[in-house]
Formats: sequence, C-alpha cells, structure tokens
Amino acid sequence: MEVKIMEYVTLNNGIKMPLEGFGVFQVPDPAQCKQAVLDAINSGYRLIDTAAAYMNEEAVGAAIKESGVDRSELFITTKLWVQDADYESAKKAIETSLEKLGLDYLDLYLIHQPMGDYVGAYRAMEEAYKEGKLRAIGVCNFYPARLADLCETVDVIPAVNQVELHPFFQQEDALALMKEYGVRPEAWGPFAEGNHGIFTHPVLSSIGEKYGKSAAQVALRWNVQRGVVVIPKSVHKDRMEQNMNIWDFELSEEDMNEIAKLDIGHSEIVNHDDPNFVKMLHGLKVHE
Repeated sequence: MEVKIMEYVTLNNGIKMPLEGFGVFQVPDPAQCKQAVLDAINSGYRLIDTAAAYMNEEAVGAAIKESGVDRSELFITTKLWVQDADYESAKKAIETSLEKLGLDYLDLYLIHQPMGDYVGAYRAMEEAYKEGKLRAIGVCNFYPARLADLCETVDVIPAVNQVELHPFFQQEDALALMKEYGVRPEAWGPFAEGNHGIFTHPVLSSIGEKYGKSAAQVALRWNVQRGVVVIPKSVHKDRMEQNMNIWDFELSEEDMNEIAKLDIGHSEIVNHDDPNFVKMLHGLKVHE
C-alpha cells in the first residue's frame, strides 16, 4: 500500500509542522507506549504529541532514541501541566520534560489547560523560546475569550491552540478567531473519542465509499482540509497506517457541507466551565 506524502503547515514563526501526528494520551504503560511510538514513526509519522500529565515522556524519549530517525526530521510536542502553571515552576517543568524525553529542544511546548498563573508560565516559555529550547510555543483548550486575552497580553503570539475538534464539535467561531491571530488549530479527539458511532457513522461512511475510504479517514481528511492539524491515537499499527492514509483524496465542497451539518455545537467529552472539573485538574499532581 503506497502512502502519499504527509503535508506540512507553516506556523506563525515560520517553522514547519506536519498536518498529521501521533498522540499518546491514555497510553501510560511504558512498554506499550514506546512500541506504539516506534510503530508510528515506522509508519511515517513525524509529529509525536505527549504531555507531562500523560506520564509517558520517558517512553516517548526511548522510542525517539531507538527509532534511528534524525532528530531534525521529528516534531516533538509536550505540555505544561496545571500544577506547574507559574513562572518559576514552568521554567523547571520545561527542563524536566527535556530531560525525560532525552532532548536538547522541543519543537512545540503547550500550556495544557488555561488554569493557574498561565500568563506567568507563558513568560517562562517565551524566554525558553528566545533561548532556542522551544522552537514554538502555544496553548491547549483556550476557548475564544481566553485566547484573545492571552494574545493581547503576551509578546509571542501562540503558534498553536490544541482544542477538541471533530465533525460533532466543529468550533467554526473559534477557528475564525485563531485565524485572525495567526494561531494554528490542532485537534485533540479528532474521532470524538468514539462517540456518535463515528467509525460507522452513515454520513461519513457514505462519503467514504465514494473514495474507497473509511468513516475515520473521512473525519481526519475533513479536519486537515480546514487547516487543522490532527493527532489520532492508536496502539494498533494497521490502524496507524490507515489513519496516515488520507493524503491521496480530497473531499468535495458538497462533502464538506454535508459534514458541517453534523455539528452539535458543544462538547460531550468535557465541560471546561464546570468548577468541579477545574478543581479536579488542580488536584491532579504530576510530581511531588
């Protein structure tokens, strides 16, 4: 099976980022995570997305080392956890992540949640960015008002905002604001975490039949055609290869319009406005 060449996007600071990557959320087992990342790299993935809170940075680092792929070809992302969201803690957290991953620099470093003193943390990230330890910096889960406030406050506009984006939660208004500020959207949960029967959804499946593609491949293709970076997760090599095989077809405007009708306008996975959710995240510790 010939896999077409991955496409890249250029971030607002001029660096290139793959439009599709591999995420390791919910793969805490070190051996399984390492193998999954090795399989992903061998399947052609070059963007690997982890986080301090995933508790698997060492496993990702071990896979990077063992892969034999030149560091300059890889695009490694990790994230700052809520516990470290202040200036001094963020400085330490960046060093800790570099150490765990066994790397001299990160391609992208993101604030995981808009909680705590994230502006102070972002200042530490700006410094590390100017020192060359971080090639690009950004945020996750920053909803439009938060993103606008941050962009109006900081010196370095975030390169990326990683948020929930899939056919059932399309966030067109959020994408419009990101475009206004030059922030690249990146999708977590591009398969809606399996909700809405996405893998067998009649609309996505019937569109896929026209191109000899699965509903999952259509969901990914739809997002990348919107300029959204996707990071599907799988621990199965055949599924990784299928997820990567989205570069040899293009959805028509009619297809895109059909998928647009699936939007329910809100998340069913997480409510960032729920105080109990905020308390829970503050209670999650990634270190002593």
